[in-house]
Amino acid sequence: MAETVSLQLPERLHRRLVNAAQATGRPLESVILRALTIGSPPDWNDAPAEYQPALAALDRLEDGALWKIARARKLAKDMMRYDQLLEANQTRTLTDDEQVELHRLRQDAEQFMLRKAHAAAILKWRGHHVSAT
Repeated sequence: MAETVSLQLPERLHRRLVNAAQATGRPLESVILRALTIGSPPDWNDAPAEYQPALAALDRLEDGALWKIARARKLAKDMMRYDQLLEANQTRTLTDDEQVELHRLRQDAEQFMLRKAHAAAILKWRGHHVSAT
């Protein structure tokens, strides 16, 4: 037996549920029932403001694209340069150019990891088994 309930959703939540339905090819009703059963999709509001648009965009992606992001790895050369600058920062004062580069690499690494984690959380919310890698 099922009951019909009419309720008003905040626009932001409605848009996220519609995005999830479109990305998964599932009916909106199915997505809403899943949200009521296990909670809403992962939210990006706790992330720093500069990363929120990139995380919000993940809601619209199909599962295949999310898997690609969740399984992505940073290039070894980028990580090596980041490590070199961190180590140099411990032993000497970085040049202005090095400080700018270190800041950029740190931001890139933060956004990369946030996107990976958020993509994995969305996949898990959509019912996939996501292992830590």
